[in-house]
Amino acid sequence: MTVPQPPEPEHPHDLVGIGIGPFNLSLAALADGIHGGITSTFYEQRPAFHWHPGLLIDGATLQVPFLADLVTLADPASPWSFLNYLRTRERLFPFYFAERFHIQRAEYDAYCRWVSTNLPGLHFGHQVDAVRWNAERAAFEVDFTQLDADGEAEALGRAYARNIAVGVGTEPYIPEPLRPLAEAPAVPVIHAGEYLDHRERLLGAEHITVIGSGQSGAEVFLDLLRARPAGREKITWLARSEAFAPMEYSKLGLEHFTPDYSRYFHALPEPVRDELVPRQWQLHKGIDADTITAIHDELYRRTIHGGWPDAVMTPGVSVRTAGRVATTKVELHLEHIQQGTRSRLTTDAVVLATGYRERPLGQLLAGLDPYIRRDAQERPRVDDRFRLMLDSSVTGSVYVQNAEQHTHGVGAPDLGLAAWRSATILNSLTGTEAYPMPRRTAFTSFGLENREAPRIPSQQPQLTPLAQGN
Repeated sequence: MTVPQPPEPEHPHDLVGIGIGPFNLSLAALADGIHGGITSTFYEQRPAFHWHPGLLIDGATLQVPFLADLVTLADPASPWSFLNYLRTRERLFPFYFAERFHIQRAEYDAYCRWVSTNLPGLHFGHQVDAVRWNAERAAFEVDFTQLDADGEAEALGRAYARNIAVGVGTEPYIPEPLRPLAEAPAVPVIHAGEYLDHRERLLGAEHITVIGSGQSGAEVFLDLLRARPAGREKITWLARSEAFAPMEYSKLGLEHFTPDYSRYFHALPEPVRDELVPRQWQLHKGIDADTITAIHDELYRRTIHGGWPDAVMTPGVSVRTAGRVATTKVELHLEHIQQGTRSRLTTDAVVLATGYRERPLGQLLAGLDPYIRRDAQERPRVDDRFRLMLDSSVTGSVYVQNAEQHTHGVGAPDLGLAAWRSATILNSLTGTEAYPMPRRTAFTSFGLENREAPRIPSQQPQLTPLAQGN
């Protein structure tokens, strides 16, 4: 079947967004509020907005306050704020009396879906295939495929844009030893991002192993623990980290997720940035203290009538290799990093709470590869306004969202910086201060200011003595 191609548009958009996750949805919402308007359109391959649906566990909350919505920290008066969402649902008073600073993940997902349903210029079911620079038009060519309800190609299209914003999100990370098992359906070896889709099957397994010490691993472990009979839990929780450690959530620690720190980090030398990011894991990869408390409370409750729950929690462990046993079980070959000891664990199901990685942009932006400037590690260079650094012959800009941790630090994937980053992008794109930026956002001064200004000889003024009696 030949897929039809629509006619090419005559005029380029000011902005084309690729991907509609929270970050590009924030950009679209703030672009909608610019006085005088900019022409923008956004494409997303999925049929509708969904934010980590497999992890919308009942009761699980965001790790940032509700003010970290799509727009509020840049434009509190925006009609696309979380509070206005509540108003349209006649839920402001219940929310007021609930006194919740951290909302449930399911509610954040519902809020974003409300924005995505009502905001103009969003096109779901559109897969962007390629991006090129067209020098004659002085614009980017964006080729896309329109998909039907079954995900099959329905039509081909092309858009032109003076600027691009890439927000294609992250993808689940599966450690190398477990990839062959995750790709075979016989024994459930799933990523935590698909947990709710497989929850009933997991609960039916005799023994379950959770791998990963972050928030997702803790939430999955807690949910499984609560659902298993006392004394017959049969759950093992393993992690490479040295402890099931709490996330750094002190007030000054949180200042690492401010524009001030992002600017400081961006100005550091590349080798310093690369060495710094792994050391900051507890800022964004630890476990919420309330979740740790809930896990301990649940374990303690199960000891009231004597005995210990059949739950094993072991940090400092790596999975060396893995394989199937009799097609119905998985055997994990483990190594304790500090002890230097090895052992084997046979389990009936594995949940990999092993996090996410930035989705590679190489294939999507292959047509721009000759123009992209790269660092010593062959990663794209990103300037302080979140633009890929391109050859000067390209007069348009390619902005990136959550693809710049190597240049902007641990705040890149944080929802709390979404509105500020979107506002920064729009100010850069329009060449105006469409959204005024705060001059200071943290009490911490992350670097030393250059206070030793050069001494410039100056002529001392002649002082005229006051007359007596004055």
